Amino acid sequence: MRSPQSAAARQTPSTGLVIAVLALCGTLVSLQQTLVLPLLPDFPEILGTTSDNASWLVTVTLLTAAVGTPIVSRLADMFGKRLMLVICMWSVIIGSVVAALSTSLSVVILGRGLTGLGACLVPVGISIMRDHLPADRVGSGVALMSATLGIGGAVGMPLAGVIYDRWDWHTLFYVSGGFAVVMLVAVLLVVPESTVRTRGRFDYVGAALLSVALTCFLLAVSKAGSWGFLSPLTLSLLAAAGLVLAAWVPWELRTGQPLVDIRTSMRRTVLLTNSASVLVGFAMFANFLTSVQQVQMPVETGYGFGLSVVATGLWMLPSGILMVAMSPVSAALIRRYGPRVVLISGSLVMAVGFIARSLLHGSVAEVMVTSGVASLGTALAFAAMPTLIMRAVPITETASANGLNTLLRSIGTSSASAVVAAVFAASTLTTAGGVTAPTLGAYQAVFWAGAAAALGGGFIAAFIRRPQRVREVVADRAGAPAPTGERTHVKVDGELPELLVRCRVLSPERRPLRQAVATVLHPDGRHVDWGRTDNEGRFALALPDAGDYLLVVSADGWAPQSSLVHLESGEATPVTMTRRLLLSGHVTDAGHPLGGAMISLIRHSGEYVGTTTAGPDGAYEIGLPPPGRYVLTAVDHATGRTRSRALTVHSTSATLDVDLETGVPREPAVLGRERG
Repeated sequence: MRSPQSAAARQTPSTGLVIAVLALCGTLVSLQQTLVLPLLPDFPEILGTTSDNASWLVTVTLLTAAVGTPIVSRLADMFGKRLMLVICMWSVIIGSVVAALSTSLSVVILGRGLTGLGACLVPVGISIMRDHLPADRVGSGVALMSATLGIGGAVGMPLAGVIYDRWDWHTLFYVSGGFAVVMLVAVLLVVPESTVRTRGRFDYVGAALLSVALTCFLLAVSKAGSWGFLSPLTLSLLAAAGLVLAAWVPWELRTGQPLVDIRTSMRRTVLLTNSASVLVGFAMFANFLTSVQQVQMPVETGYGFGLSVVATGLWMLPSGILMVAMSPVSAALIRRYGPRVVLISGSLVMAVGFIARSLLHGSVAEVMVTSGVASLGTALAFAAMPTLIMRAVPITETASANGLNTLLRSIGTSSASAVVAAVFAASTLTTAGGVTAPTLGAYQAVFWAGAAAALGGGFIAAFIRRPQRVREVVADRAGAPAPTGERTHVKVDGELPELLVRCRVLSPERRPLRQAVATVLHPDGRHVDWGRTDNEGRFALALPDAGDYLLVVSADGWAPQSSLVHLESGEATPVTMTRRLLLSGHVTDAGHPLGGAMISLIRHSGEYVGTTTAGPDGAYEIGLPPPGRYVLTAVDHATGRTRSRALTVHSTSATLDVDLETGVPREPAVLGRERG
């Protein structure tokens, strides 16, 4: 019998309609960044300000998007992804209206800041796709959502130019606001709310610390061109960002419900994908920025073509369309070869495009084709990264994990903007018409930097572990699974998990165990989901349907525990860990038991772990600490004698004896290895 959640899922709108609405939302927010670029030279006169102040119309959207993305993504996991999607759309609408109705720089900047929050919906939209789309459509949906960044940027330039030429500049914001209203209605009518949510408290301290660190860093990077890279203000902001980040990481590790799960983010696949994202984001924006500027440079420079804003947008439009057209191809390649291979391939294609750009620049067609090659690589890489992230994190953390990935990509794009500005400022020429422009060598330096960044991203991606090849099983709800070939994913009726099960992990004393890991599998061994407990020992798992599952729970200091259980939506029976892992042994004196001796355990680096006292027979027990290097010391207070032994703890109970008379072996003990 189907669950209520399954029945509800059947009544949701068609898959294609959901993908189309979410992709158009992505196009809308990508338009916000490029919509004002053609007007930047005119805004100082329009708003009666300086060029440096007018640049805040672009900078503020970057800041609000970066700061808001991890916060909105975490709130989406907690309170509902569709809800946060609607809030982001309202932010774009309100921001557009504020900017459209004002002629004051500060108020227009406020409006632009609100529209910048719209960018936070991209990772939320990707996570909605994972929650609701059939397994065979998630890849193409994610690829299309990622490609909208390209089409939005390509359309924004000519659209802004046409609107500005024919109407007042306020019309730009009326158009974007009107588009946002249409998309808001579409979201409310088409996109279903996700039942996959986490519970608990929002990490206000973590959000505040990360916001300060990001603001300081991005402000320093984006304004370094006008302030100076070595100016006291730039260096002070970078130092402040480093200090706040140094406080933020330990806080996130200590809190039970962090804004960003550092432990999950340090998993090999997630860490390497996020690292590659910074470099790929750098290369993507360097390609877009230089393409737009190069074709608009005066013909007298020897490499420019003097195109207008509208003509530039029309010439670059094929690159944006190519990124959208590549989305089904990217999805097919990911299904066939895996996201790791596609990410590496995309990075290499981007590098080829940049190298070609440094060599071929004699016509607009050459610029368009070579930048298009780099855009093709971008489409492949951007489609692969969210897929890698989603396969490596619990389904209940999809939005926040993709939010972090999107944030790191934006850090890469911000860095690209700063680097391009610095290189162009350092190498300029004056044309016959008196126009100051970058030299061809400056462009080529950026091209080689983009190629190096793309290659670096591909090199990092090469260290992502290849997924284990498992047999794909298509199972109906009542029948037995049937093997159909070799794949790296599992489908159940073509759907993703629908039920959310909550549970707790407790000690025998009923105390919650934090940072325990729970994994649920089908009885035949197919993986379903995994989660980590918070400070109250709670975790959540998403399942395809109610039924019997294999639940495996592990925690530092405890023997792993597994059981076949029947799981349904809601609260499950708490898991009580029963066997504590111990470090034990005997303290002796010339082979005779030494009762009452004090035993102290410290880390090799000096941190205190615990102290106990040996019993009358010299026996002692200490809860097994996390794996690592330690020093165990035995003290006989009656005689003042002490002995210390170095040891390496692994993940199983271990025994270490200490004799105060005979001393210790020359080699340190290595304990806790599993025996074959």
